Amino acid sequence: MAGKAMKILNLKNNKMKSKLSVLAVILLFSVTAGAQEVRLNAYSSYVFDDGIDSYYDPTNNYSGTIKGGLQWGGGLEYMMRPNQGIELLYIGQSTTAPMTYYQNNLNAKHANFDVGISYLMLASNRYVKKPGSKVEGYGGLMLGAAFFSVKNPETSYSGSATKFAWGVRLGANIWASEKVAVKLQAQLLSAVQSAGGGLYFGTGGVSTGVSTYSSMYQFSLGGGLAFNLSHKKQEPVNQLPQPQPVNQVPQPPKQ
Repeated sequence: MAGKAMKILNLKNNKMKSKLSVLAVILLFSVTAGAQEVRLNAYSSYVFDDGIDSYYDPTNNYSGTIKGGLQWGGGLEYMMRPNQGIELLYIGQSTTAPMTYYQNNLNAKHANFDVGISYLMLASNRYVKKPGSKVEGYGGLMLGAAFFSVKNPETSYSGSATKFAWGVRLGANIWASEKVAVKLQAQLLSAVQSAGGGLYFGTGGVSTGVSTYSSMYQFSLGGGLAFNLSHKKQEPVNQLPQPQPVNQVPQPPKQ
């Protein structure tokens, strides 16, 4: 019965992920007509540990840490104006989560879960750049969804969940040329869990169950590369005006 419930949950999460992906692509391409510039962004950063906990009652709760590590991703950004961009981006991480949990009894259990975290986000980025400077500062706000997959390697129990996610970031692009820039940035991502169906670490594995409010905050430092994919139209070369023939003064007829 539990296995059937897991399959149904995973199927629902996959359908939701597909719908969100299609919606995000439609929203992004709906603004391409006014785009002045298209950028391809690649991200790589180190995300720090984050402690999480959930308390339902004395016999149903858990606490632990989502371990830090490499966080990577990519995004496609459309510059609507020189100082404003809209970006669709994906961010992923594979990590572990050592947990201590209780469920239906008072005996504490310990497990080191395998955790996969994926974010699909739509970001609005604001840029600041001085004339003639190669450094372009930016700040951004992100909204989207976080997709979790959790597995207990000791029991092979697994589960998944989709949560609302938001994020903020500050950084700078250092343009080495007109086409390539080095990115430096600090970023905060958060996935919200609320009562009534959070991803629950328990029963020796993972199950879906009621969990109290618990949010995950992932702070990272890193950077990446930005590629300007736009082809600037070459301005026509101003040609010098052709010399006009000089009007000759008519000569009087010879006598």
